[in-house]
Amino acid sequence: MDLPSFLWLWRIAAWSMGLTLTSYSVLLVTGGTLAFTRRKGIGRSSWLRPLHILVGSGLVVLVLLLLAIGVIGTLGEYGHLGHSLHLPFGLMVVTLVLASAWSASRISQERPWARKLHIGLNGGLGLALVAAGLSGWVVVQKYLP
Repeated sequence: MDLPSFLWLWRIAAWSMGLTLTSYSVLLVTGGTLAFTRRKGIGRSSWLRPLHILVGSGLVVLVLLLLAIGVIGTLGEYGHLGHSLHLPFGLMVVTLVLASAWSASRISQERPWARKLHIGLNGGLGLALVAAGLSGWVVVQKYLP
């Protein structure tokens, strides 16, 4: 396909990645606050947990959007996938986000392992986002004039 027809797709990807990193940061702060108030036994705002869940859900949508953009754009430009390290890093992000969302849905008094799993997955997700972001930057440079 012609490069100019894909510029809109890369703009959506850039905004989505920016919003993904912002969402991850908000989740880090809200999740940290939730953990702090739970450990200290102090009250917290009633809107904090719903905000954490809402932003987490948004992160899942953004990551799936990025996956779709990457697959469509790469297939349209190259006709096949796997021409860079961005694919495995991106798939790692998708897997970790979905696993984190699943583990979050399991968190309860009866399943204390779910909270630990959720936190561990999110630590790995932070590293995977850095790797995907850096490898994505390299890929995008190929498309820019």
